[in-house]
Amino acid sequence: MMPVLTVRELSASYRKNQVLNNVQFNIKPGTMTSIVGPNGAGKSTLLKVILELHPKLSGNVSFFGSTYNKSKSRIGYVPQRGSVDWDFPTNALDVVLMGLYGQIGWFKWPKKSDKEKALAALSQMGMADFADRQISQLSGGQQQRVFLARALVQDADLYFLDEPLAGVDAATERAIMDTLKVLKEKGRTVMVVHHDLQTVEDYFDHVLMLNRTVVAHGATKETFTKENIYRTYGGTLRWMGEKLG
Repeated sequence: MMPVLTVRELSASYRKNQVLNNVQFNIKPGTMTSIVGPNGAGKSTLLKVILELHPKLSGNVSFFGSTYNKSKSRIGYVPQRGSVDWDFPTNALDVVLMGLYGQIGWFKWPKKSDKEKALAALSQMGMADFADRQISQLSGGQQQRVFLARALVQDADLYFLDEPLAGVDAATERAIMDTLKVLKEKGRTVMVVHHDLQTVEDYFDHVLMLNRTVVAHGATKETFTKENIYRTYGGTLRWMGEKLG
């Protein structure tokens, strides 16, 4: 099967410091991949460079065998919650409708069917009762659910999520992971920047271990080993009470 994402010899810098060096990997369709690595490893930058939100120094990225511009209608993205201006005066329903602007057009009013799609996505995330609530009035977990609903309404084939579980409560974590599992079961492909190593094996069937370059990538059962964790994080990490290295 053709990869949904191919990354070749990708390098990038941030504030004059090189944070990605010769990154290479393929992502198969219908997989759910965790991107893990220490702070400063380039995980969020990798997503931004792939999605042309940050410039690259070198390398190539292709989606479904084509360019990002020709494929972006098939791609959904949920950025880190901390990167969003949650004081912007808008409600939850309007945030979700933003996910449809690529289909509606930026200068056209949403139709009734568009609002119905947005409400269905909010309902899927347990947020239908908050459709008219200002996003600044929502809790962190509720905000994250709204942003995931915005991605869901795009009905994409490939989803990127940057630490969607960071700082959320247990109920929201379950809701998000249940939603991503359903997407995978429908044949969609999901890539998630993830910080909790103890849930990698429970949540993801593939793992991409990154520390400025790809340390290891593959099926979680074969790839997420103590040796590869040590190679990715070094000897300062404790794993299940045991110091690696």
